[in-house]
Amino acid sequence: MIKISAVIITYNEEKNIARCLNSLLGIVEEVVVVDSNSTDGTKSICEKLNARVVNHTFEGHIQQKNYAITQATYPYILSLDADECLDETLKSQIVAIKNNFEASGYCMNRLTNYCGQWIKHSGWYPDTKLRLWDSRKGKWGGINPHDKFEMHDSNSSIIHLKGNILHYSYYTIEEHRERTIRYAKISAKEMHNGGKKISLIMTYVKTLSKFLRNYVLHLGFLDGRNGFMICKFTAIETWLKYKELRCLTKER
Repeated sequence: MIKISAVIITYNEEKNIARCLNSLLGIVEEVVVVDSNSTDGTKSICEKLNARVVNHTFEGHIQQKNYAITQATYPYILSLDADECLDETLKSQIVAIKNNFEASGYCMNRLTNYCGQWIKHSGWYPDTKLRLWDSRKGKWGGINPHDKFEMHDSNSSIIHLKGNILHYSYYTIEEHRERTIRYAKISAKEMHNGGKKISLIMTYVKTLSKFLRNYVLHLGFLDGRNGFMICKFTAIETWLKYKELRCLTKER
């Protein structure tokens, strides 16, 4: 039977972290929390729930998650965000594969709770994530703040597990608005550093297509008012991201 290290990065997550850690009880052999100098009760909660806490200054989502892997005892990694937890079906699936870890990695669906409502459409479900893997076969990549784990070999075997990661994303619309602005700025800076450019007309096109894709093609209207808000803020993030990129490009 293989042993699994769960790794989580945190910053001021006292309202979420206990739920996340409790869902890992009996599932993994070790929990490593890499904390970027939280000022609330995050670290004390983690220590009370027997997680090993490592302090590390935040340098970016991708960088922080790759650093977290280096702090794990075991190469088999289960990665969760602090506002996520495992449902019962997914727990049983993970326990079962520990006796036969046949794939390079395992992906799973993520079901998001938005202001008290589970979102089944709007481009937010099934939101499949690769979160359990042999860390010797890949690393975190993508573009900050939207990280993703990437296998070194594109032909690596990936198996989909039943069940869901339960994601408690936003408790208020204002929280969504603030994160939208923050993430747009981070994305724009990363794209600018990568030499990307975009025209004004393509900024409009991408913004509109993002809204229509999520609200119409991905049936966001079936999620009611919250579905509309999600699709709206997703489009706003796209607009702000490319608007900021254009500003940074002009400054070159």
